[in-house]
Amino acid sequence: MGIRTGQQYIEGLKDGRSLYIAGELVRDVTAYPPLQGIIRSLAEHYDAFHDPELQSKYTFKSPKDGQPVSNSFLVATTPELMAQRVEGETLRKESTFGLMGRTPDFMNAFMTDIAMIAPHVLGHKDKQFGENAVAYWEYCRDNDICLTHTLVDPKRDYSKGVMDSGTVKIVKESDAGIYVTGARMLSTLAPVSDELFVGAFMPRHPGEEKLALSFAVPVATEGLKFIARESYARGRSTFDRPLSERYDEGDALAVFDNMFVPWERVFVAGDIVAHNTMMPMYPGYLGLQANIRGRGKLRFMTGLASKMANVVGRSEVQRYQEMIGELIGLNELADGLVTACAQEVTERSVQELARQTDPKFDLQDIAKQAMTAFGSPGQSNVAMAMLRFFVPQVNAKVNDVIRLMGSSSLVLTATEADFSNPDIADDLERYMSGAGVSARERVQVMKLAWDAVATEFGGRQEIYEIFFAGDPALAQQLFYRSPKRFEYEAMVDKLLAKD
Repeated sequence: MGIRTGQQYIEGLKDGRSLYIAGELVRDVTAYPPLQGIIRSLAEHYDAFHDPELQSKYTFKSPKDGQPVSNSFLVATTPELMAQRVEGETLRKESTFGLMGRTPDFMNAFMTDIAMIAPHVLGHKDKQFGENAVAYWEYCRDNDICLTHTLVDPKRDYSKGVMDSGTVKIVKESDAGIYVTGARMLSTLAPVSDELFVGAFMPRHPGEEKLALSFAVPVATEGLKFIARESYARGRSTFDRPLSERYDEGDALAVFDNMFVPWERVFVAGDIVAHNTMMPMYPGYLGLQANIRGRGKLRFMTGLASKMANVVGRSEVQRYQEMIGELIGLNELADGLVTACAQEVTERSVQELARQTDPKFDLQDIAKQAMTAFGSPGQSNVAMAMLRFFVPQVNAKVNDVIRLMGSSSLVLTATEADFSNPDIADDLERYMSGAGVSARERVQVMKLAWDAVATEFGGRQEIYEIFFAGDPALAQQLFYRSPKRFEYEAMVDKLLAKD
């Protein structure tokens, strides 16, 4: 099949799924008003693949049938192949200004990571599980599936263990497949996706075998329902809410009620070693894609801060020039980090391909070491360091700059309806115009900034960036356990040992 059009994507959403949102059961998401903005944005994403000027940058030929498919599925084992991925993902992320973390590229990259480690990790006991994962990756690639995931155990009570969380678990096995019950969160984009991937995120321990599982199903599967948070898109104009009305991806609790999963869609079932080594063994396509998205957002937010300075007359004030200058410097660092991430993923891809057929490869040994750090032992972790430290920190920095740049101008803004009222239009122009710009243009910029950092959409964006790659405290602990700490200590010992 190859790449779909936006209309084909929309038609595929009419599957009778069970989505509860704002107390309402929504069977046809294409007819539910609050979801129209995000559906339209995703349809535009799919249509862009058919643009003659973009298709060569967005796609490559499927190894199966030669049809064009997204290069977010491309296995990059050379700098040239990696350059194709990075160009495509950069353009796609900038088309939504880095504000959508779950465009299909994200899970395409995720599934490419899984396909790379499937034969020797998921299939280490039973090769069928590895073959299932590779076949599913090919299915998503060649059918242009809009896939999302649900990874996190429900957070009911942090004082209790995972067995008390209500997380999804295997309740029965049969010759045809498994039955699962429980819940997972946060299923971002689930309301408007085609399929749901359930995967490993937190490690499982002996006695938790029923919780060690990974599978994928259509979102309309019997026994699966989603309870979504209320939409931030409320039918406002895109002048008043330029981001909320376009890019609110939605988040949901996925609830499984004795849901059946056929074996061909199961990738892990009770195998703690495979479950725990999935993410540490990934080459890193997921991290690279997420960092390219983070860089795209930083570029956009830097441009927004600079635009704000222009319309309020602060672009010539030294204090604000310093703020924007720092952001531009951080963008340069982001470019360097993405380049380093791309090289890291290329090298790891070559390594994982070699491991697939290496008779000396010992997953059990890797599993023991991988539990002490996030990542395969002895490997660099540039992508995860960027994702867990740099991206959240620069996001907080640029948000602070935007608040300072806008100050009270962020709060006191008119609406699009105000500008259409002849009784007050002249007053708005007289008292709310900016530095060489009309009142409407100045307010429009401030409305955009407000939506980016202060509305429900903006607040969710800030929390999303902080916790995108998990609990920040956990990330710090994982990096603390890295063997590199001892390498750095050895440098100190070397100096102390000098005569």
